[in-house]
Amino acid sequence: MKFTLLSFATLSDFLRDIFGIDIPLPIQTYGFFVAMAFVFGTWIMTIEYKRKEKLGQMGAVYKVVTVGEKPVIKDFIFTFIISFLISYKVVEIVFNYREFSLNAQDFLLSGRGSFLGGLLVAGLVTWYSWRNKSKKALPKPKQVILKTMPHQLAGNILVVTGIFGLLGAKLFHNFENWDRFVADPIGELFSFSGLTFFGGLIVGGFAGAWFLKKNNLSSFHTLDAAACGIPLGYALGRVGCQLSGDGCWGIENTSPAPAFVPDWAWASTFPNNVINAGAPIENCGHQHCHQLATAVFPTSLYETLMMLVIFSLLFFWLRHKIKFTGMLFGIYLSLQGVERLLIEQIRVNNKLHFLGMEVTQAQIIATCLIISGLTIVFLTWKYREKIAEISAYKEEIPKINADIVEEIE
Repeated sequence: MKFTLLSFATLSDFLRDIFGIDIPLPIQTYGFFVAMAFVFGTWIMTIEYKRKEKLGQMGAVYKVVTVGEKPVIKDFIFTFIISFLISYKVVEIVFNYREFSLNAQDFLLSGRGSFLGGLLVAGLVTWYSWRNKSKKALPKPKQVILKTMPHQLAGNILVVTGIFGLLGAKLFHNFENWDRFVADPIGELFSFSGLTFFGGLIVGGFAGAWFLKKNNLSSFHTLDAAACGIPLGYALGRVGCQLSGDGCWGIENTSPAPAFVPDWAWASTFPNNVINAGAPIENCGHQHCHQLATAVFPTSLYETLMMLVIFSLLFFWLRHKIKFTGMLFGIYLSLQGVERLLIEQIRVNNKLHFLGMEVTQAQIIATCLIISGLTIVFLTWKYREKIAEISAYKEEIPKINADIVEEIE
């Protein structure tokens, strides 16, 4: 009996088709696994930061902040605006949840919302923020030194890189699929599907570098920590691609599966895929009732497996063996590039004309990653002593008036 991998556009589809439970959830399967990618990526980075702290490679960072200031109206204007924009939609969702759960994207992108509800909630949030700051106000504001350990900032790093990474992933996807973007710029720009990992890696990387510099964190050690977290996050993201059927699949595959490969891992028609690609499925009462006419390679599944291997290699073995700061990240970049070059051989992608060749955007970037990774490996070995000196932890406590210093853990 052959087993077929199904696609589930939302978590509601998964619960209904697998367990027979009908719970209206407006959470897309792909979006859920992207969120899990950030959660587990943060967890792995936190583990690696703590290890480096115990080894003395990283330590506390200090920042001077002023506490006890009285609230000023202008400081809460932004709070009110953001609270209103969010609650404007949320209140409308609460009273029209069923409609929202059926098509969350269209609902969110529409002009629908509760003006009165938005004003009420925003007013309450702003009042609470004002009241909270008033309670902490002092007759005379004072400066204190805020002490933070690197692992406490792992979540902040992932939030910053994640936001800009998603922006970069969406922009690169639209560049790669320019014809679709031109045909429907608003729909493509705000669509919940269609992300390019390398775009997220590049734009998110620049945002992360800015955050590290601002918070006096070691870039070299952070890159090594990220080298452990990114592969696991990538693997989880590809699980979302596979389960949702978002179009990140391979070329047609009509050849019989080898004896050692299960049919479901060899070819798939992605029934009920989220983008409604292919032919209609008969007697299907779902919102997503299409499947591909010809089976294709489930490349997202292959990428998940390859990235789990890379993650295991880096996290469970190499991070304990390699003593040269920054080298682990170089190895990761090279492995990531090799992985993508391999999968591009059987993956559907738009072709570009580059130096007289037909290549994909991913192949160009993957090649650059391999070269960059190998270069980093070589440089971190050649200049290992200098890099070790630069990245060595040096405690720098800000100097302020001693009689008004408080250290906050």
